[in-house]
Amino acid sequence: MRVHFLLPGLALLAAIWLAPLESMMPVFAAHMLRHMVLVAIAAPLIVLGLPQLTDRLAIPPLAAAAVEFIVVWGWHLPAAHGLGRTVPIGFVAEQASFLAVGLLVWAGCLRRDRPLAGAGGLLLTSMHMTLLGALLVLAPRDLYAAICGTAPDIDGQRIGGMLMLAIGTPVYLLAGLALTGLGLRERGAEFAVNVA
Repeated sequence: MRVHFLLPGLALLAAIWLAPLESMMPVFAAHMLRHMVLVAIAAPLIVLGLPQLTDRLAIPPLAAAAVEFIVVWGWHLPAAHGLGRTVPIGFVAEQASFLAVGLLVWAGCLRRDRPLAGAGGLLLTSMHMTLLGALLVLAPRDLYAAICGTAPDIDGQRIGGMLMLAIGTPVYLLAGLALTGLGLRERGAEFAVNVA
């Protein structure tokens, strides 16, 4: 156990679930901040803090990224999003599934024995997070007001999309690039040993 990673990860989980974010910012932006902290910050810290979790949860990185894509995009469909925002059990199911797929992606991608495969999984995740964030920012109307029974808040949706772009895109991209560098260094060292 690496407490210097695990404790901040658990503290972030507690803070993001207990903080009254909806009273500090638009509801959709609060929802997105909670989502991004779960999948892009708390989940990797927990995986790094519990290396044995990586072994237990590790599935091929591209498979993990595909599962994460389905869960994230599924919860952003209007009906599912409305359930997550308006029904307490829906909120719990949404948050639990975001944390679960976050752990799954990071556990699969941070395996030391396959850094290039992990890089592929994280770069794929970065791309779909960027696409979803851009969709939320550029949508001409509030995609969720009708299903949630709330007044349209296009600004809150745009802020939420910008949070996804500002947190998810760089975290996954930088981690993917770091794993690419690690994988290339390892391949270079193997090549040098084989040549010598």
